[in-house]
Amino acid sequence: MSPQKSTKRYIYKNQSLYSLIDRVKLWPGRTGTLHGIKSVTRSEGRIDITTHCGEAFVVWDSRSSRAARWLRNRWFKKPCPACKIPAWKLEKYHSTVFTDAQRKGGKR
Repeated sequence: MSPQKSTKRYIYKNQSLYSLIDRVKLWPGRTGTLHGIKSVTRSEGRIDITTHCGEAFVVWDSRSSRAARWLRNRWFKKPCPACKIPAWKLEKYHSTVFTDAQRKGGKR
């Protein structure tokens, strides 16, 4: 068997926090802990998030929020031990490339 190459996944930078979280299924906590997301729902500009470790909270759907910046820049210290994020998911997240649609010549 040959070793698998990590394929790059492309996600646009300038999108709402809900779209980003819904695709990545990860949440960066303020202490730098990366949590796995069990469910995410949108309602009137807010996002209801439930993590695998049992935390539930409501955040505003913003493109420039702390969480959106941390997800795009992949800033975190360690994964949450209670969420038990699998290694393949972390590898997939590390190989994700966040691009700007204008540079690639694409349309929005």
